Amino acid sequence: MQTKRETQQEAAAPREQEAAPRMATTNDIDFSDILDTDYLLKMCDAVTEANKTRPDVMRSDLLAILKKASGEGRQKARTLLLADGSGINCARRISWLQDQIITVLYEFVCTHVFPQQKDKFAVTAVGGYGRDTLAPGSDIDLLFLFQPKPAEETHKAVEFMLYVLWDMGLKVGHATRTLEECIALSKSDMTIRTAILEMRYICGLRALETQLETRFDKEIVTGTGPEFIAAKLAERDERHRKAGDTRYLVEPNVKEGKGGLRDLHTLFWISKYYYHVRDTAELVPLGVLSKHEYHVFQKADDFLWAVRCHMHFLTGKAEERLSFDIQREIAEALGYHSRPGLSAVERFMKHYFLVAKDVGDLTRILCAALEDQQAKSTPGLTGVISRFAHRSRKIAGSTEFVEDRGRIALASPDVFKRDPISIIRLFHVADINGLEFHPDALKRVTRSLSLIDNNLRENEEANRLFMSILTSKRDPALILRRMNEAGVLGRFIPEFGKIVAMMQFNMYHHYTVDEHLIRTLDVLSEIDKGKADDLHPLANKLMPGIEDREALYVAVLLHDIAKGRQEDHSIAGARVARKLCARFGLSQKQTEMVVWLIQEHLAMSMVAQTRDLTDRKTIIDFADVVQSLERLKMLLILTICDIRAVGPGVWNGWKGQLLRTLYYETELLLAGGFSEVSRKERANFAAEALFNALSDWSQKDRKIYSKLHYQPYLLSVPLEDQVRHAGFIRQADKAGQALATMVRTDSFHAITEITVLSPDHPRLLAVIAGACAAAGANIVDAQIFTTSDGRALDTIHVSREFKDDADELRRAGTIGRMIEDVLSGRKRLPEVIATRTKNRKKSKAFVIPPSVNISNSLSNKFTVIEVECLDRTGLLSEITAVLSDLSLDIQSARITTFGEKVIDTFYVTDLVGQKISGDSKRSNITARLKAVMAEEQDELRERMPSGIIAPPSTARAATQTEKKADSPA
Repeated sequence: MQTKRETQQEAAAPREQEAAPRMATTNDIDFSDILDTDYLLKMCDAVTEANKTRPDVMRSDLLAILKKASGEGRQKARTLLLADGSGINCARRISWLQDQIITVLYEFVCTHVFPQQKDKFAVTAVGGYGRDTLAPGSDIDLLFLFQPKPAEETHKAVEFMLYVLWDMGLKVGHATRTLEECIALSKSDMTIRTAILEMRYICGLRALETQLETRFDKEIVTGTGPEFIAAKLAERDERHRKAGDTRYLVEPNVKEGKGGLRDLHTLFWISKYYYHVRDTAELVPLGVLSKHEYHVFQKADDFLWAVRCHMHFLTGKAEERLSFDIQREIAEALGYHSRPGLSAVERFMKHYFLVAKDVGDLTRILCAALEDQQAKSTPGLTGVISRFAHRSRKIAGSTEFVEDRGRIALASPDVFKRDPISIIRLFHVADINGLEFHPDALKRVTRSLSLIDNNLRENEEANRLFMSILTSKRDPALILRRMNEAGVLGRFIPEFGKIVAMMQFNMYHHYTVDEHLIRTLDVLSEIDKGKADDLHPLANKLMPGIEDREALYVAVLLHDIAKGRQEDHSIAGARVARKLCARFGLSQKQTEMVVWLIQEHLAMSMVAQTRDLTDRKTIIDFADVVQSLERLKMLLILTICDIRAVGPGVWNGWKGQLLRTLYYETELLLAGGFSEVSRKERANFAAEALFNALSDWSQKDRKIYSKLHYQPYLLSVPLEDQVRHAGFIRQADKAGQALATMVRTDSFHAITEITVLSPDHPRLLAVIAGACAAAGANIVDAQIFTTSDGRALDTIHVSREFKDDADELRRAGTIGRMIEDVLSGRKRLPEVIATRTKNRKKSKAFVIPPSVNISNSLSNKFTVIEVECLDRTGLLSEITAVLSDLSLDIQSARITTFGEKVIDTFYVTDLVGQKISGDSKRSNITARLKAVMAEEQDELRERMPSGIIAPPSTARAATQTEKKADSPA
């Protein structure tokens, strides 16, 4: 692909060639296109001449001239960014432009406003601006240096300058200090110390800046290197913790996130402070960075600056989070194009994460050099004692590695060169001894990646060591993450290398594919250690009985290894796994299990979340796929690990309950335990059980309330819930309520249940769904039942929002009241939904073409309609309203959200209880549903009833009674 940025991403690990911005190779940038400074000075002089007696007009005209020059200069910088693609050049152009504006303003103030203040103070840039770089929306940080006892007019001159800059619309941070104040504050405040470290002269009395720099080096920097480094690294760690502590978040913070610009700045600060260098290039002759590593530093800096400048220009503000909303536009601005299997935005983000990884490598290399330097330079007796206390110790059973303060280090620098298998062995020995990694060891690993070739990949010992790491009972995810960060994992398993730093452009997946796989393994390890009993009681119970841990661990690591390809990643992944299993030394039986698990790794999740688990055909079809109990156990555990590792908040107790239900039902069938008793007989037994359970009621009430229900209700609702519902209906009848709601919540299952008793109506579910949307409730499941006296008993499950049961029940009560208000006509549905959605921004980032799938083979009794589209408030209400318009009776619904996408499944019949047949009717259903999902106007959909409390028509009730009574067992 030819783009504006034709450079290659150089790294030892195999990685896709990505479009990358062209590097800024020189500081000699031609600034003449940005601003004609001489002309600007003449304009300012002309303003003075024309307004000598009108200071207010003079200031106003000056402001207009400077504002125009600044705006035009920044626009020119944006044009040049699009032309040459260099982020660092753009940041330098804006910095230079700001320098000129400030210098012209200083000259104006000290010549025409406060002429006595010429060379009485200095204006210096600090922070990022001090590094001679400025993003379009960044703060302009200034330090005004004063002589001892500055005059009142000096303060006024500075004040005049600041107000003009503020009135230009610039965000200016400032401090006014004498040299003594700067030195005193630098001793106690690390932030001020860092700011002065980056100080750069702009205009004014240069001697002040020179003196401060000299005194700062002598009085502050000398002898305090270790203290400064420790503070900066601690600051970095805290920043990472706040940002999510991974460089692989799919909406990264370009400035503050792990692997972002601030990490590069931290390297620069440490280098400048410790090695007394003014430019990173000076670290090469000092032996801290190799030429290649310096080149990587330059490329990372330039790329991150390009992304940041585009973000600021695009949003018109200091936006530092690379959100989904702007990723597409920035990918386009940087010249990325789609390739088979990866969209342009995914290729751009993959490059971003590879650059973030490079920044991590550079941090490790610099830390190793600093530690080595510190060990050598500690003088006198202290140094002798320190080196004695910190000397390395032998590791039992290893001659290649030693222990240094709880970290594994190399016994000699050429360990890897002598035996490349030692690269894998390093991680194995660290695992079995519980050691962290010495930065020097990881630096040497990164520099030795070329030794990992086909011979090493096929080596039996290397693969044995890898399998030992993967299936370790200690912390396999930690070791594999270190292997991945060092580039070893992608080099040892090239197929894994292809998904390193790969993101998926959706709101469901929070991490890159490689990070997701390692997190999945972390969850498996947690279950394996028996630490997940509270979250996954069933998986915790099953794990010790798994016959083949090795196969499960390999399947978990590889389940998404074929993401980013044109074909289905499950099928392609199974093919990749078959090849790798042989290399890893797995038997044929183990290989077949791994291949099957990867090929079907989404099956259990999709069936559990999008199918009616009370429908026997669902269980039979799933059991046909699984075929054995061992497969079922392993697939359940893999599914749990996969969902948990998608991101925070994705897993909840409701999903756990669905998976357990599917497991138990399928286990029963595979074990031959499905009842052969007819459906009608089982329904009669269930009605009798309900009658017996109401033993403390009058005989009359027991008969009435145990005969209210049809077969679907009696066969799918647990007896304890039937008893609860009977009490609820009887209470409503005694109170004369045609409409009533009942709520309960369950913290373990993370759902809240709302039961609605109402006169039946074809649009009932649509109205309930709309009321829930208006109340801000997210429906995950709906069971719809009709009683023999023509009423509807609908059970709605909504996602739980509060941890505390009392808070959640109050919320549920509010939702229940909203449902009652809408059903009774006290509130009109269109208005309450409009109130909820009026400030909703439509997501422009994602495009999901609406799809409708209608199947008569997924259920013996019902037609199953599955819809998939972009989520929005009130969508479920609109879809169910259309189904009602089409004279379809919804028996149950499964509502599933995957980030920005919804997959909703409806089990329906026509009004006489039959499946939907006929191509024209199915085509009409598809067209109407696609129209509503695409938010097209639909007159029929506008006719939402304001309330449905009126009794249903006799015909409707009769039809329902007839339909339910005659429904086949």
